[in-house]
Amino acid sequence: MARPQMLKLPEVLEEIGMSRAAFYRMRARGQAPRLRKLPNGQLRVSRADLDAWWSSMEDAAA
Repeated sequence: MARPQMLKLPEVLEEIGMSRAAFYRMRARGQAPRLRKLPNGQLRVSRADLDAWWSSMEDAAA
């Protein structure tokens, strides 16, 4: 079984075209994709979580 693809936060921010500050504001409101903190302190977002988040944003805009 393959491990899920995990994206670094800068990769996610570039893909969604958002600043770090705007992302954290959305996160504080519970409107951002789920972040996972690795044991070394780095943050990651799974590709599946990001894709699901994109889908929910498209549904909300429609």
